[in-house]
Amino acid sequence: MRFEVLGPVRVWREERELDPGFPQQRALLALLLAHAGRPVPTTEIVDVLWAERPPASALNVVRRYAGALRRLLEPGLPPRAPGRRLLRRTGGYLLEAATDEVDLLRFRELTRQGKRAAATGRAETAARQFVLALGEWRGQVAMGIPASAREHVQFTAVQRELLETARLAADAALLCGRAEQALPALRRATAHDPLDESLHARLVLVLAACGLQAEALGAYEDVRRRLARDLGLIPGTELAAAHARVLRQDVGHRLKSGPVVHLGRPTHPTKTTTPPATTAPLPPEPPTPGPPAPAPTTDRGLVDAEAAGAAAPGLSASHLSGSGAPASADVDSGRTARGPGAPPPRPVGPGPPASDGSTGSGAVAYGLAAAVEVAGPGRTADAPAGRGVGEFVRPAQLPSALPSLVGRVVESAWLERAAGSAAGVVLVGGMAGIGKSTLALHWAHRATDRFPDGQLYVALRGSDPARPAVESGDALRAMLAALGVPAPRMPDGLDALTGMYRTLLARRRVLVVLDDAAGTGQLSPLLPTGPGCLALVTSRHALPGLVASGARPLRLATPSAEEAYALLAGLIGAERVTAEPRAADEIVARCGRLPLALATVAARAAGRRDLPLAAVAGELREAHGSLDALAALREAFQGSYRLLAPDSARLFRLLPRHEGPDITPAGAAALAGLPVRRARLLLGVLADAHLLTEPAPGRYTLHDLLRVFATERAAAGDRPRGR
Repeated sequence: MRFEVLGPVRVWREERELDPGFPQQRALLALLLAHAGRPVPTTEIVDVLWAERPPASALNVVRRYAGALRRLLEPGLPPRAPGRRLLRRTGGYLLEAATDEVDLLRFRELTRQGKRAAATGRAETAARQFVLALGEWRGQVAMGIPASAREHVQFTAVQRELLETARLAADAALLCGRAEQALPALRRATAHDPLDESLHARLVLVLAACGLQAEALGAYEDVRRRLARDLGLIPGTELAAAHARVLRQDVGHRLKSGPVVHLGRPTHPTKTTTPPATTAPLPPEPPTPGPPAPAPTTDRGLVDAEAAGAAAPGLSASHLSGSGAPASADVDSGRTARGPGAPPPRPVGPGPPASDGSTGSGAVAYGLAAAVEVAGPGRTADAPAGRGVGEFVRPAQLPSALPSLVGRVVESAWLERAAGSAAGVVLVGGMAGIGKSTLALHWAHRATDRFPDGQLYVALRGSDPARPAVESGDALRAMLAALGVPAPRMPDGLDALTGMYRTLLARRRVLVVLDDAAGTGQLSPLLPTGPGCLALVTSRHALPGLVASGARPLRLATPSAEEAYALLAGLIGAERVTAEPRAADEIVARCGRLPLALATVAARAAGRRDLPLAAVAGELREAHGSLDALAALREAFQGSYRLLAPDSARLFRLLPRHEGPDITPAGAAALAGLPVRRARLLLGVLADAHLLTEPAPGRYTLHDLLRVFATERAAAGDRPRGR
């Protein structure tokens, strides 16, 4: 068999091309190929095939598509036989294929070989492997499937891999003097992302290195006009510096040093002999979001960003300054070169400079990645008002948070570690009322020093029972306004808004808090791609597509009894809890240790200092079997329930009838009169919505207060409203 997804979705058996079927069936095949040998959860498949509102029959349709693909791939397979290609896995599907059968797997293997060659100084081998990898690329990823499915994060992540390898190929080819090898792939990459300044800077340099100086200048002029028309921007330092080098005819020879490639272990600066040539990295791995590291202390490491700032990927500062342009020359029209008394640039790139003061690759990479200088209150040098978007302001939008957080010590430590890793997105999930937003905002306030360029916050209303979820375009306009972009400068269309937003954040360290997300379709345009940014997402949904694309998930459980008791004491006063410990214990138990329920009860107790806790516990006892005493919690649960499809909602309403602590697919099937396979899928949907907990594979539990809510909904005989 042979499969292709780096272009039109196609499949062959030997020399015969097969028809993958209707667009949605092709989309399922493309998603299985994009996951490349990893199981794809059914919830993610539904998310891809129906981005907004899946039909009630969605799971049946997925099962039908999977069966059709199984028969296509193995035509002689007996009915109901599992086969060896498209396998059923718990909660999802897996496509079995060897590396040489899938173009994406071949591409990744060749890219891996190229990175290893670059890391060991074999630039010519690296360029050859990168170019071979890009030979697998034949067009827009997953062509032939619905446009809404192609926008899913799994496919956009593959597209980013292709563009990243194109950058690596250009850097390695420039280094070894074989620029012509990378030119076709670089042309394709810039056509796919016409607003990526980094890619266009490389195209300009590669064209010039191939002797096509007029075409190089024309390519610069094309992207300059496009940036002005679509985003209201002028070229940044990297693209402008590449243009200046072409004008100086300074790209007609080999570079003296090459790219730094990270392979999952530390890289150390290397001293060079005369001339001391060092390099900026090929697009580096994302740096840890953290406080600014100290600026390099050597003159070479502090080459002016306007003169050297990413003049050419893979170029060394010494090579640049020795080519006829002084290190302080101004190459970006309309910008002023820094005088001798001005402060050095503020580094934002990965890792510190060389500790021995040499101009090794680490030091110069650090200096060239900076390209940012504080230019006064509310503005940074790499995005001055002259770029056409108004002054860049440092937003501080975080809502107020509790001055202290009771408990969640383990979870807070996990967030610290995740933010200190290369993760660009962290997802905090859990049931309604569990404290997701409280934890996220508390940690965000503590981490503001790590993100000196600002903090953005958007309440996405993904589970608001009264108002619709925020549209991605509206969220982008709000964030662009917070970043200082005047409304008349904002472009039309979601893609253009996303491009402007990501361009503004590309070289900054900004924390973006996206609270109460509805799904990956809403989130994708809002995620920054700059290596110094972190998106902190909260959601009541598992969002498997987001996790599959690299997000780090943290699922919150209910606090321990001790933490819940301490939370109640913090809300109403330790002296009242100490005076009535038994009543406090009963309140904690009847609130199911759920923070929102405890906060609701505490608000009533705090407003009535004369009301004994025993009376509060008595009210909860009398309301047993209903949520009348916890109206805020009922409203929160309703926000999750209203999003369920009718068959999932029906099973949820039936679950309180189940006897015993654990619910199994067989038990749910008997309860609802469904096949076991169907019941298993619906239990998975409820677990992904955090209306059930799965403490062990195939065994589910229902929180006591969710059990009460489900009983209320069953008694009312209602159906979820809002789908």
